[in-house]
Amino acid sequence: MFKTATISALIFVFLINDTAAQHFFVKRQQHNFTINNKPYHFIGANLWYATLLAMPDEKGGDRKRLLQELDFLQQQGITNLRILIGAQGEKKLINGINPVHPALQLATGKYNDAVLEGMDFLLQQLEKRNMYGVFFFSNNWEWSGGFLQYLNWHNKIDDTTLAKRYTWDENRDLTSKFYSCNECMEDYWSFVKMILQHTNKLTGRKYTNEPAIMAWEIANEPRPMRPYAIEAYKEFLQKTSALIKKEDTNHLLTLGVEGYMGTENIALFETIHRDKNVDYATIHIWPKNWSWYSDSTFKNDFDSVVQKTSEYIKVHEAVMMKINKPLVVEEFGLPRDNFSFSLQSPVVYRNKYYESILQYLIKSEKENSSVAGINFWAMGGFGKPAKNETPFWKEGDDLIGDPPMEEQGLNAVFSSDKSTWNLFRKYKGLLKK
Repeated sequence: MFKTATISALIFVFLINDTAAQHFFVKRQQHNFTINNKPYHFIGANLWYATLLAMPDEKGGDRKRLLQELDFLQQQGITNLRILIGAQGEKKLINGINPVHPALQLATGKYNDAVLEGMDFLLQQLEKRNMYGVFFFSNNWEWSGGFLQYLNWHNKIDDTTLAKRYTWDENRDLTSKFYSCNECMEDYWSFVKMILQHTNKLTGRKYTNEPAIMAWEIANEPRPMRPYAIEAYKEFLQKTSALIKKEDTNHLLTLGVEGYMGTENIALFETIHRDKNVDYATIHIWPKNWSWYSDSTFKNDFDSVVQKTSEYIKVHEAVMMKINKPLVVEEFGLPRDNFSFSLQSPVVYRNKYYESILQYLIKSEKENSSVAGINFWAMGGFGKPAKNETPFWKEGDDLIGDPPMEEQGLNAVFSSDKSTWNLFRKYKGLLKK
């Protein structure tokens, strides 16, 4: 009797302690996120290369740096990270650039276990720090292989065409073919199922049961690319959303789009996010890429950039209030002052720009509106831009947030950017929950 009672008491104490330490899933309640039924608003970062850092060191990873980055972010109040699950394709040019590697999907049905080991380790470390990841499966753009690589694997783009540098119209023509390539989509869906069914060797849980995952994201910036592809694009998003939600009832799902800048118009943005399987929407904001300013007149254009950013957020915020789902400003960035890639260059205007978006998050929380989180692009952290003959990434360089086709240091925020981190900590303190 005594032994039975003692064992029962110990089991009860263990369960209480286990519950106290539990890492709850992020949920959605109307246009808000919640954790354990409490509102969740977040300031987050894009750390898309985290899974690569998390690979075993002997297989190309840098776990020491990963842990350094995660600890640093946690100290700054950053609780949410947006991460690439893995690239597609082996080492060859796509659209004239070298995609990031090592890839997770090496060929149809062939996967790199080292990258999966990285994701296993990463999820374990996120959970330890009470942090959450949003994981995207593929990419509209060539810097991680993405849709263009699937088209190449299934003979819709030959190797010569894949490698050459495209015009913008050529890029649109080629990428839009993905949505009419049944073999490409089936290959992508097989990859998705493999990830969802994978068991983490460190935690013993399937990824569908990993609480450190906040959400799955169909792709980085999926666009129809051409108006004639819109219906096929919508069908792909619907089928993929249904597939993921059928396999995984624990996690949120989003599409990964930029807003109406990438989906042709605001009506299409609303339509694709009304899907019952889509939990929230994202927008990305790129003033430089969208020609909202010119380099030579940037300081005079700055107020206009802030105004256009506010307007862009407001339009999408209103749509999400209408359909009663949250909105995340998932990417936004600005170069350093004077467009320098030097870590010593000031970031006065970037900080002012960031602050305008941080203020919007605080305002949304106060007014119970739909903007529930932000993720700046991108975390450069403790990495260093290489001093190459060109400012672009090559194998062996540190990963610092800027993709290979962009100048390294263009939008990256480094650990040494103290004024920016002071800003994040200030606004983290202003969030009520």
